[in-house]
Amino acid sequence: MKAENSITVKGNTTDNQTRCVHYHSELDIIAIKFKCCNTYYPCFKCHEEVVDHQPERWREDEWHTEAVLCGACQTEMTIWEYFDSGYICPNCMAAFNPGCKNHNHLYFETRERKTDSLVKKNLPSK
Repeated sequence: MKAENSITVKGNTTDNQTRCVHYHSELDIIAIKFKCCNTYYPCFKCHEEVVDHQPERWREDEWHTEAVLCGACQTEMTIWEYFDSGYICPNCMAAFNPGCKNHNHLYFETRERKTDSLVKKNLPSK
């Protein structure tokens, strides 16, 4: 985990804490580094609007990579650190949006582990 002051977040941000036009609640303060372009975006919709390529998901064996940014303090976390954080920045203690787990499958590839099981719990029943 490292804090850095000059990390660029692309997309349609609405403030300096990584909120965007799509997700802008008080808790929407993380950005995800997209594997495909090694670039931080606030959300998958921002990535989709800016680039001309398909996103790539981080494989579980890559979860040691710093790929999640706290918008409050600019701390980069590994994917594992983010999953273990309890939706609280381990550096500044800012709260993250627990609803982001509903989109984990868009960013992180798994073998029916944390992200997929969290997403399945929140799917509407048929």
